[in-house]
Formats: sequence, structure tokens, C-alpha cells
Amino acid sequence: MSDLQTDVLIMGTGIAGLTTAMKLAEKGFSVTIVTRESRPEITNTMWAQGGIIFSGDEKIAREDLVKDIMKASAGTSYLAAAELLAHRSGDIVQEILLDKVHTPFAHGNDGELLFTREAAHSRDRIIYNGDMTGKAIQIAMMKHLDDRARFPSISFLTSHTAIDLITPTHHGVDISQRYEEDQVVGAYLWDQKARIVRKVMAKFTVLATGGIGALYSHNSNSEGARGDGHAMAKRAGAFMSNMEFIQFHPTTFYDRASNRRFLISEALRGEGGRLVNNAGEAFMKQYHEDAELAPRDVVSRAIVDQMITTKAECVFLDITHKPTDWLKTRFPTIYAHCLENGIDITKHPIPVVPAAHYTCGGVKTDLQGRTNLNRLYAVGEVACTGLHGANRLASTSLLEGLTFGYVAAEDILARVTDTSTYDANRVKGWELGREEVDLTLVNQDQSTLKQSMWNYVGIIRSRNRLARARAMFRELQDEVGKFYKNAVLDDSLIGLRNGIEVAHMVVDASLRNRESMGCFYLKD
Repeated sequence: MSDLQTDVLIMGTGIAGLTTAMKLAEKGFSVTIVTRESRPEITNTMWAQGGIIFSGDEKIAREDLVKDIMKASAGTSYLAAAELLAHRSGDIVQEILLDKVHTPFAHGNDGELLFTREAAHSRDRIIYNGDMTGKAIQIAMMKHLDDRARFPSISFLTSHTAIDLITPTHHGVDISQRYEEDQVVGAYLWDQKARIVRKVMAKFTVLATGGIGALYSHNSNSEGARGDGHAMAKRAGAFMSNMEFIQFHPTTFYDRASNRRFLISEALRGEGGRLVNNAGEAFMKQYHEDAELAPRDVVSRAIVDQMITTKAECVFLDITHKPTDWLKTRFPTIYAHCLENGIDITKHPIPVVPAAHYTCGGVKTDLQGRTNLNRLYAVGEVACTGLHGANRLASTSLLEGLTFGYVAAEDILARVTDTSTYDANRVKGWELGREEVDLTLVNQDQSTLKQSMWNYVGIIRSRNRLARARAMFRELQDEVGKFYKNAVLDDSLIGLRNGIEVAHMVVDASLRNRESMGCFYLKD
């Protein structure tokens, strides 16, 4: 066991975690940032294409953003969360992304920022960098934080998989600790290279682990988006909310190469792309007055309906009417990816299918990122402030991570000086198992989990499908539980254990909800 101590432990290296880290480190507090990846830039932020909302200071612009968030969620978003985002995000975008890390957003010939529009937005308010906005933000933030002279108190732990959050009630060395307040005082981390468990004690712990999209066989997420943060928080006693609301992106590139599907940004439809079926017929007007710019859940179900009706494996997104040079400049990443796969988007429509994309629910927090467990915060996609309700407005994901990562840091800064680190000697060490695990079986179980989530807990659900999924997940959980405790640790085994627990959360939440709304659709 190799124990560590830090003021703040942050799990996740996307926009939410990095924003929190930046604000804390600017004040000189020690921050340890953890990722299971060998390279910290591998995050869902990195894959985000479309852009980030920058709505400005005008009162009418802020009010319109709140209205659009509420409209996209079918009126189910938490109004206070939407108002906080609308009122605070503009200044935070300016401070962090523009003034400090100098994200290279697109500018016009006059030097002014360029704005675009995506589905369910009432105005052009999204700034972008071609079709790789997330990558531009991720790289700019990492470069800024890599300045050791500016941020000597930041440490990155790469290739470290979080196993469990440490709570005195669960991990204390004597019975009296069971009666202490519910709090998180650090975490156990699996060092993949040294093959040891590190006990990290922290005054505050921040979950910024992203969503659960990778639990589906077709998804647009990084492989790390498998619900590790959700599972650890639930085991520690944190409340979960809105776990049935999984948003599927309507348009990902259709191929048979991998589970992770390449995202075809919503900005393509925002710029005039039309969805057509295999007969070349535009169909979205049949489903919604906003056609291609309808909310994502509507577009996703429309595509599935067209695929069933026409007995096709995909539909097509046609933007060939746009000028060739403009397309190559506006969407260079999409153009290159499609060309590598035999599709020239300037001449041919793009084959697309929906895929799991964003988790609207998560670990329940207040508007400062606090959970019901003292010292534990959650920010970004892993958290549920109620901002998205039953459906997320396009391009609010990066903004949510940035804004609530910033706000959480403010709250921690107000508390950190008066908080002491919990005594590591009063926390049990991790007992390593010795039984070798057949990773072929683990991989097969992961495949079963992904297929079952896609088939039974996907875009369109039914009570029979959900009941089948629950039975399968119980069996999987029993099997994994038999050997996990005594097993030699491995990242994939930890991920499987967490994934099964999160799958249960989604199924249970789906069975509790008897009303189709937003991105949750129950056909019976």
C-alpha cells in the first residue's frame, strides 16, 4: 500500500475536472487529478464536436437560453439550474476558455467570434472550432495546466483506476466510526502499472468521471465512460437521480468496425444537412415541425422508425448542396473520417444511425456540486443538478462541465482552509486478492452487458424488455460477485463490476418511471 495525501482529489480529466483543478490550484491548494487512461487527454470532452454556448451578458439572451433549455427538456429541467447556467456561464467562458487558456475558436475576417446554431436553439449562440471543439478545449486546458511554474501544486495520476470512495462508515478500523457523519475522505486507487492499491486521503473529493455511454454496444463515448463514478458514489451512499434519461445522438457514422461510433455533429444539421431514408426521401417534417432541428430524442426515434419501416440498416444525412470548400473547412474532421471510410460528403450523403451519447441523470447534487455525502462533490456528466431534466439541449454539455466545475471550486475554496484531512491510520488498507481471473470471461460478460443495454434498455423500451434486462443483470452480478472480492485486480474487472451496478440503476429507474418524456420512451 502506498498512501497519498492531497487537499482535493479529482477523478476525471475532462472539462469539468480540469476547471475545478485550475481554480483550486490558482490559490495554491494541492490537487491530485486521477484518470484510468495512460494519457489524460483521452476524455469525452476530447470527442465533443459541435461547440459550446456563449450567450453573452444581455438579459434577453440569458432568458432565451433558459427558455430553450426548458423547451428541449419538455419542461422537466430544474429552473434554478438553468438560470444559474445562463447567468454565470458567459463570464466563466470568457475567463477560462478565452482569456486564460486561449482556446482557438473560429473567428470571422473581422476578428470577431463566429456563432452557429444547433437543434432546439432559438438563436445562434454556439462558438466552435470546426468540428473538433472539444479537442481544442481539452488541448488548450491541458497545455495551460502543464505549466509547472504556474501550477506546482497539481499532480496527475495516470493509469490509475478508482476502486471505491473511502467512507469511515464503511472503511473505518473500529465500530465507533460507523456512527460518524456520512462523508467521503478519499479513495482507493488501483495503480495499473505497479499493480498496487493506493489509499489517497483528501479533504475533498470531486467526481468528474463522465457518463455511462460506453455501457451500450453502440455509443459515441470514450471507453472510460462506463459509470465508474456513478457506481462508487452509490456504494458510498450518495443519492442518484434521473438515471433513466439516456440521450442518444441521432447521427453517428454507420459502419461495422467498432462499438464506438464516430459522431456526426448536430452542427451538420444546424448548417442545413437533411435526413433522408434509403429511397432519398426527406422525412423529418413527418415527425416534428422543426424537422432536422427537432430535439434529439425526436430525431433518434424518427430514424429508428424509418429504419424499421424501410427495413434499412441506416438512414442518410445529406449536405451535398453546400459548397465543397466550405464543407472541408467547416467540418474537416468529419470530412476526413468519412473519406477514409469511402464517403465523400461533398458528393454523397452520410450513412448514420443513433448511438448512446449523454447521461442526463447521475449523482444528485445541489447547485454548488455538493452531494448528500459531506466532502464529496460531483461535476459534469456524472452529476445531476437537474439542468437537463429528461433531455439535454445541444451544446450544454461542455458548458455544464465548465460552469459547475467552476462553481464547485468556489464552494470548496470557501471550506478547504477550515477542513482537516481524515486520519489515514483510521482507514483500513485494501486487501489484495490472489485468485487469477479469466479475462476472456470478463470480456464476454462486458459484451453481454453492452448488447443487453442496447437491445433492452435503449432508445425504445418496454416493460418486458426491462424485466429481461433486470434478470440478466442480476445473474451477471451474482457471477461477478462470486470472484471479485478474492480476485487479482484488473481495470476491466473493476469496470465490469461498476458497469453492472449502473445498468441496474438505469433499469430500476426505467421501471419506476411510467411516463414517456424527453429521451425516455416506454412504448407500453
